[in-house]
Amino acid sequence: MTDHRIVADTDILYYTMKKKKNDIEIPEGINLIMLHACCAPCSSAIVEWMLAHDVRPTIFYFNPNIWPHEEYEIRKEESKRHATSLGIEWIDGDYNHETWLAAIKGLEGEPERGGRCLQCFRMRLIATAMEAQRRGFTTIATTLATSRWKSLDQIAAAGKMAEEAVPGIHFWAQNWRKGGLQERRNELLKQYQFYNQQYCGCEFSIRKEQE
Repeated sequence: MTDHRIVADTDILYYTMKKKKNDIEIPEGINLIMLHACCAPCSSAIVEWMLAHDVRPTIFYFNPNIWPHEEYEIRKEESKRHATSLGIEWIDGDYNHETWLAAIKGLEGEPERGGRCLQCFRMRLIATAMEAQRRGFTTIATTLATSRWKSLDQIAAAGKMAEEAVPGIHFWAQNWRKGGLQERRNELLKQYQFYNQQYCGCEFSIRKEQE
């Protein structure tokens, strides 16, 4: 089995060589961050980039939208495996799908990138901000911004809501598809042999895929 700590160390050179000016800008003074992770594949290149640029993430896995529970457990364990292989802290958020369903009630029929997604992002990022505040962090980010299926404007809006809901927390609004990270994600997916889900997470997104 591949030692992924070795992979991560050697691949620091990848970003040293491939980094382009102004692709990704680190907020001034930030070297620790609470990173909301939606899954291991989407986290992989972001975490690698952060570590290569002296930003140490703590992973917060909070995704009550994922359905069914068996799917949630698979994704959770992959995220934990990834963090453990790199020696970074990984925090297990609560899974309560019924609470999530109550939060998006009335938005079940919304399309992808519609009102349901915005409410989902809001719930998850506010929870991330609250966890960050409890643990003394000042900045949060999310791996949701690596998905080409998600609206960056909605994610930024949800991040702003999290800032307003939790004083003292700043949301790092970043397009994590830039700087070669999307291509690097695909490479790491193969290196780690991650489970690669075929839908966003909730039952409404999977139904859209099946239509």
